[in-house]
Amino acid sequence: MKRFAILGYPLGHTLSPPIHTRLFELSGVQASYMVLQTPPDQFQALWPQLRQLDGFNITIPYKQQIIPFCARLDETALRYGAVNVVDCKDGGVGYNTDCVGFLRSLQGIPLEGEVLIAGAGGVGRMFAMEAARHGAGVTLAVREQSLEKTGALQREIQKACPGARVRAIALNALPQENTRYRWLINATPVGMYPKVEDMPLDPSVLPRCENVFEAIYNPVQTKLMRMARQAGCHVIGGMAMLVWQAAQAHWHWYGATFAQEEMETLIRQMEQRLEGAR
Repeated sequence: MKRFAILGYPLGHTLSPPIHTRLFELSGVQASYMVLQTPPDQFQALWPQLRQLDGFNITIPYKQQIIPFCARLDETALRYGAVNVVDCKDGGVGYNTDCVGFLRSLQGIPLEGEVLIAGAGGVGRMFAMEAARHGAGVTLAVREQSLEKTGALQREIQKACPGARVRAIALNALPQENTRYRWLINATPVGMYPKVEDMPLDPSVLPRCENVFEAIYNPVQTKLMRMARQAGCHVIGGMAMLVWQAAQAHWHWYGATFAQEEMETLIRQMEQRLEGAR
C-alpha cells in the first residue's frame, strides 16, 4: 500500500484527507493518507520519516522551508518559490500545484483583459504572475502600508514577463477609479471563517467586474461572493482550486488523471461536507 500525508501547522479540520482519499478511490489505488500536524520545532527532525512516504502535501507554514530538503524543484516550484507537493522518488522532487489548480478552476474562461487582484502575498503573487504570463493587465490592490512592498512584486513580475502591464493601487482608492475588469481575484484571507461578514474591498467596485474568483473555500460562499452575484458577476469559489490542485498532486505521484465530471462531483461533495460541519 502506498503512503501519503499532509504536513503543516496548524491543520485543524483540513479537507485534504477526504479529498485525497476520494482521488485514490477514483484511481483504483490502495493508499493511506496521514495528517502530520507538526510544530515548527519538530519540522527538521521529521524529514527522514517523510522520505519513507511515497509523497506528501505541504501547507502553511512550510511551503518555503521544505525547499532545501528537496533534491530537485519543478519549474512551477522555482517560479513561485514555494512547494506544496513532494514526490519522494529520486531524493524528493518539489512541485507547486496551486497554479494548475487555479487555472483549472476558472471554468475555461480566459485569464485575459484587465485583472484586479486583492492582496499580494504568497497566493496573490502566484495569481499575479499567472495573469501576467497569460497577457493580462494586472492591478494589485493592497492596503496603503503595503504599497511599497507591492512595488517590489510589480518589478519582479515585469522582469519575469517582459512587457507585462502591472500596477499597484491602494484598496481604498478603487472606488474612485473607473477601470472595468475581466477578473477580480481575492487573494486575501478577508471573509474567511469565522469572520464571514468581512469583505476585502468596497462593494461599489463589483459592478465593474465581469468574473470573480474567491480563493477562500471556508465558508463555501463568502460575503464577497454573495455581493458579486447580486452585482451580476460570474462567481467561482475556492473549493474548485483546492480540489484541482490535489488532483494535480496525484498526477505527479503516479500519473493519475481525472474526468471533469469526477472533479465537479468531488467539489460539490466537499462543499456539502463543509456546510454540514457548521
